Amino acid sequence: MSRRKLLVAGLVSAILSAAVLASTSWWVAEPVSPVTTVAVVPPPPAVAPAPPVAPAPPARRVEPVKLKRGDTLVGALARRGVEKRMGQRIADALVESGADLRRMSPRAELTITWNLAGEPLEVSYTPSPWLGYAVIATSNGWEVQRAETRPDVRIEPVSGEVTRSLFQAIDDAGESPELVLELAEIFSSDFDFTADTRAGDRFRLLVEKRYADDTFVDYGRVLVAQYLTATRVLTGVGFEQADRWRYYDRDGRSLKKSFLKSPLEFSRITSGFTYARPHPILGGTRPHLAIDYAAPVGTPVRAVADAVVASAGWNGGNGISVRLRHRSGYETMYNHLSKLAPGLRAGARVTQRQVIGYVGSTGLSTGPHLDYRISKGGRFVNPLHEKFLPGEPIPAADRGAFLTHARDLVRKLETQASF
Repeated sequence: MSRRKLLVAGLVSAILSAAVLASTSWWVAEPVSPVTTVAVVPPPPAVAPAPPVAPAPPARRVEPVKLKRGDTLVGALARRGVEKRMGQRIADALVESGADLRRMSPRAELTITWNLAGEPLEVSYTPSPWLGYAVIATSNGWEVQRAETRPDVRIEPVSGEVTRSLFQAIDDAGESPELVLELAEIFSSDFDFTADTRAGDRFRLLVEKRYADDTFVDYGRVLVAQYLTATRVLTGVGFEQADRWRYYDRDGRSLKKSFLKSPLEFSRITSGFTYARPHPILGGTRPHLAIDYAAPVGTPVRAVADAVVASAGWNGGNGISVRLRHRSGYETMYNHLSKLAPGLRAGARVTQRQVIGYVGSTGLSTGPHLDYRISKGGRFVNPLHEKFLPGEPIPAADRGAFLTHARDLVRKLETQASF
């Protein structure tokens, strides 16, 4: 065989051997570890923050209106830009709904709600915490909505001790001066809070307090009260008869006497009843058959009992003076007044506690005060020592019910506010 043929045969044999090895190589191949493929998520495209949006202007504006003493509704609305004719229509709508606009208190609340065009949409008027009105503009004119709040009446104890004054003691107890006047009024025929109040006196009472929701508004009736001095305990129990609320002691005797102890609710005595007092203007020693009460000019002076006016006007050194004629031979005088009460004249009838004039310093007077005198049968007597007739007691038919009522109230008072 030639050499060329031998070379070709060898090459063919090599190619066939390689092909066989290639077709059988998977039987001997090493195992290959599996490969985990991780998907790569591209980050989200950056979003630019939205620019801040300016808040839309409110569709309406609420404006409070401050009321002044003597204000009318039309005038108060006009000050804030409500045309007078429109204000009058609003007032007419309120009156037709029962609102009393004759006396508008500065404590009342008044608001106007305006739209963006500057037109009134609603007027709200709240004359008291118990009553409110909303006058709303409609296509048919002004429509009124009325809202009433029923008072939440709570009976609560109040107590305290006098250190400087009864006013201060009530204030220290967290109460208002209105309660001082109530307490003084209950015992006004038995106790002179001007002359007789002393440090160390104590008081306690059960009083109705009226709330709107949880906000205290005002006082109702004092149900029972006690005032303790160094020598006695005064007790006043409220009791209703024939739609009238009166005060009695624990045994049913009326606390309303024929005369008050003092013509002033609160003051101080600067000069007492005496037959020998140095006169501050005329000099020498002269009788002073009166009680002088120091008080600011304009302090109201009350009639101490029902009476007929015997004289009223200027009376020499007594200045402006009032003389009252009472039953049982009593007369009272009120001197150095600044002015008389409107309509007071000789022959007029006055009732106990009615204001007859105002403290001043007219006539022979060194300063503002009231010179108060009582005469009986033409002879002056000491107003602080005179014993006056009591009022009517509890009727016999109601006595049993009253005694039970008084016992229960006093027991409740002693439990809730001990001295």
